[in-house]
Amino acid sequence: MSLPVSPLAPASFPELPPVPGVRIATGAAGLRYKNRDDLLLIEVPEGTIVAGAFTRSLCPSAPVDWCRDNLRLGAGRALVVNSGNANAFTGKQGEEAVRSVVRTVSSGLGVSPPEVFMASTGVIGEQLPVDRLNAEVALLPDALQDSGPAGWVAAAGAIRTTDTFAKGAAATADLGGAKATIVGIAKGSGMIAPDMATMLSFVFTDAALSADVAQSLLSQSVTSTYNRITVDSDTSTSDTVLWFATGSLANDPIASIDDPRVPALRAALDRVNLDLAHQIVRDGEGATKFVEVTVTSAESDEAASTIALAIANSPLVKTALAAEDANWGRIVMAVGKAGQRADRDALSIWIGDEQCAEGGMVRPGYSEAAATEHLKQPEVRIRADVGVGQGHATVWTCDLTHGYIDINAGYRS
Repeated sequence: MSLPVSPLAPASFPELPPVPGVRIATGAAGLRYKNRDDLLLIEVPEGTIVAGAFTRSLCPSAPVDWCRDNLRLGAGRALVVNSGNANAFTGKQGEEAVRSVVRTVSSGLGVSPPEVFMASTGVIGEQLPVDRLNAEVALLPDALQDSGPAGWVAAAGAIRTTDTFAKGAAATADLGGAKATIVGIAKGSGMIAPDMATMLSFVFTDAALSADVAQSLLSQSVTSTYNRITVDSDTSTSDTVLWFATGSLANDPIASIDDPRVPALRAALDRVNLDLAHQIVRDGEGATKFVEVTVTSAESDEAASTIALAIANSPLVKTALAAEDANWGRIVMAVGKAGQRADRDALSIWIGDEQCAEGGMVRPGYSEAAATEHLKQPEVRIRADVGVGQGHATVWTCDLTHGYIDINAGYRS
C-alpha cells in the first residue's frame, strides 16, 4: 500500500550524527513491501549496555519475549529488525523463528545469541518466512557501515510499515566537559496507544553508564513520552524501545542515578524520545491534526493522565476535530466517562485560547467562531480543568478521518 506523506510530517529527515562504534546495514527480504528495504542490522561495540521497555499486551510477540529475557544481562552486541511481519501469535514456530534469525546474526558477527536483540513489526498471526529472511540476514554483516547521516536515514526507512515518513531525532548532553551524543530512530503510525504503541524505537548514545542507570532513565523517559501518545487507543503486541549505551565517549562512567551529570543526560534522552513520540502522532494514519490535550486540577497526575487519554481516545472528540467542529460538549462527555473525580460545576474547557465552558455551563461571551478558527489549524490545543486537586498531565493525539478507515480496512490487501 503506497500512502501519501502525512501533511503533519517534518519538512525533512534530520541530519543525524554518527555514534562511534555503531555500524548499520539494511536489506530487502520482500516480506510484505516491494522495492524497499525491510530489514535492519545494527552492530554495537563490545561493552555496550542495553536498557529496554516493552508492550504490556498479554499477547506479546516472540521477539518481545526474546528481548525481555536478554535484557536481564544488561548488555548486547547487535540488533536485527524486520518490518512487514510481527511474528506475533505464532506459537512455538514463532519462537524458533527468532532463535533461527538470531543464530544467523550471531554466526555472522561472532557474538553470542543472548547478545543479539530482535524486533519485528507488521501483520499479526502470520508465520515469519525464516528461510527467506535468513538468506538476506546472512548478507548484512559484510554490508555494515559506520553510522552517520546516510546510515540513519536507511535504518529509519527499513523499519517502517504504514509509516509515511522515516523518523529520527538527536540531542547532546554535557557530562561535565564530555559531550554525549544521543541518536534515535522510530517507527509508528497506527495501533498507537499506551502502553506503549505499535511502535519500535531504538536509541543510541556514546555515553558510559551502568545498566541500572540506563534502565532507570529509560523507564522514566518512556512514561513521559511514548506512554503519553495515542492515535486509536489500540495497544500493539510488538512495542519495543531499546537504548544502547556504547561507552565510546570514554567519560567517567555514570554509576549512580544521583550522579550530578544525570539530569543533563535525562533531559537529552527525553528530548529525543519526545521528538520521536510526536513524530509518530504526526504520522497517525489519516491524520490531519496534531492535537495536544492537557488536563489540570485533577486529583493526581495519574488521574489527569487518565482523563486526558479519555478525551484523546474518544472517537466523537476525534471526529469533531477532523470536521473542525467546536463541539466542546463531547469533551465534557469524555471527562465524565473517564472514571476519575471531576467537579461538574467547576469544570472549565478551552479550545486553543478560547474558553468554551466554566462553572458547569457555557462561558458567557464564548466565541464559537474563535474556537472554530483554532480548529482549522494543523496543530490544536485542548485543555480541561476539572477542579478537584493539583494533578496535571498532557498527552498527544491526532484527529480521526476517513483516511484512517481506508488504511486499516485494506491493510492486508
